Amino acid sequence: MEPGVRKYLIRIVNTISMFLLWMAVNSCAGIMYGAAYWESSFTTTNIIFYTWLLLSTGLLFWYLYNKWKDPIDYNEE
Repeated sequence: MEPGVRKYLIRIVNTISMFLLWMAVNSCAGIMYGAAYWESSFTTTNIIFYTWLLLSTGLLFWYLYNKWKDPIDYNEE
């Protein structure tokens, strides 16, 4: 396989892997452990979860932006 195509496919796999990891962590904490739901009032657990959700979403986008900002040189040997 050509090196440029290999680098491109690795970027795609890394992007999908990081997104699935982010989704698994947040859905597990939010849905399975109930941190995303509030019953009668907004609790400290909800505040921590939604703060984490916003911060981790920002970090995920920052990671993906830095991963994809540099072009791939398809002509290298």
